[in-house]
Amino acid sequence: MKFPPPFYRWRPHPWHGLDVGPNVPSVVHAYIELTPFDRIKYELDKQTGYLRVDRPNRTSSFCPTLYGFVPRTFCGDRVAALMPEAKAGDHDPLDICVISERPITMSEIILKARIVGGLPMCDNDEADDKIIAVLENDNMWQDVTDVSQLPKVMVDRLRHYFSTYKMLSPDDAKVHIADAYGREHAEQVVKAAMADYLDHFGE
Repeated sequence: MKFPPPFYRWRPHPWHGLDVGPNVPSVVHAYIELTPFDRIKYELDKQTGYLRVDRPNRTSSFCPTLYGFVPRTFCGDRVAALMPEAKAGDHDPLDICVISERPITMSEIILKARIVGGLPMCDNDEADDKIIAVLENDNMWQDVTDVSQLPKVMVDRLRHYFSTYKMLSPDDAKVHIADAYGREHAEQVVKAAMADYLDHFGE
């Protein structure tokens, strides 16, 4: 029996084996690590491509959106250059927060996300941008084209979560998050992270 292309004999690595997206930098793929219902912080194991338990949540706050990363991106020198206070990128894939009207309770899924903005998070002098997107074809958010059109409380909740989710740890991180930026700058960050990926990993 012949399988139709593309067929993966083995599971593709979520970071390196999936496409960036169908219409980059406007619409990208997001691999989801966390849902708003998770009490545990999961993180991609970079060697195997499976989710690893990082730690239980140390605070009472939960990520208010779906949270994951954009495949085949890397936060290196180009991403850092877009954040004046950063000395380097965090050397991880580009993080993305995806807003969905309907509850999605499963992680380790792939979805199409439309970029609307981002949060410039600087973590211990490293650029750790949090791209903000809406689920593609979500009727509730279909008219939103920029982060400025989202309810302010939604962006505030994201900023609060990322400002506090590492607190109470032995090495409380030095985190600074400036005002949210719009879609145009977010798309520049996506393109920079794609270029950083090619520099670091090649084709």
